[in-house]
Amino acid sequence: MVCRTLSVRTMLNELPIPLTHSALAIAIMMFAVWLLSLWLKDASIVDVAWGIGFVVVAWVSFAGGSAVTATSRLLIPILTTVWGIRLSAYLFCRNHGKPEDYRYQAMREKWGDQFPIVSLLTVFALQGCIMWIVSLPVQVGSALRVENMSRLTSIGVAMWAVGLFFETVGDWQLARFKSDPTNKGRVLASGLWRYTRHPNYFGDFLVWWGLYLASVSMTHTWWTIVGPLTMSLLLLQVSGVTLLERSLNASKPEYAEYSRRTSAFFPWPPQRTKADECT
Repeated sequence: MVCRTLSVRTMLNELPIPLTHSALAIAIMMFAVWLLSLWLKDASIVDVAWGIGFVVVAWVSFAGGSAVTATSRLLIPILTTVWGIRLSAYLFCRNHGKPEDYRYQAMREKWGDQFPIVSLLTVFALQGCIMWIVSLPVQVGSALRVENMSRLTSIGVAMWAVGLFFETVGDWQLARFKSDPTNKGRVLASGLWRYTRHPNYFGDFLVWWGLYLASVSMTHTWWTIVGPLTMSLLLLQVSGVTLLERSLNASKPEYAEYSRRTSAFFPWPPQRTKADECT
């Protein structure tokens, strides 16, 4: 117990520099993306930058971390890179050639000439701060030297893999559904979307809890739980499920019935409705 306490204390003493480096990297990246958004007149690119930002954080933390380079130190950066590049590539392909997201259009109309500064503070800087908090397990797991992996590490990687599956397959199924013009205004209720109304958000949830478990199993820095807790709050109560459900209920007549039989977040067999019972 004494040896482990000393080991953890030593690791914590190594953290301030990597955490500072990652904060600086996020600030530089988000400022550059903000400048690009002014040139493109499209603040939506902040969504594409979201996934790449975590990749940058992971490798900056790795480069500025422990001088001891072990194979285990590569685990978190590699997992983060796979997740981040897939997400950014998907969002880039989805948004390419389309107008600016309606949320930013509304902000642009409301603030007029003040929009550039408002967007810098309330969109780009805010997302940068959230990115730094959410990525704490990634920063720590990439920066600190670790002695060995454990069963908890394997559980974390398994959760990450299942989460990536839900995100990737859910996004692919939705993109294929929307590509058919006859589905305009309709609701996707097959595939993973039969068991959860938000398989991509559920996948994101699992990815970040998986990264946390893998990181904490190797570094014993339990306090980085603030990262997945923050992401869970965002997905469930702020910019994820709550915001999207409000929009879908208003725009898709079928969504109310779909909501009654389909789990909101965690996958579950669909409930039978009265219409089903009569058939």
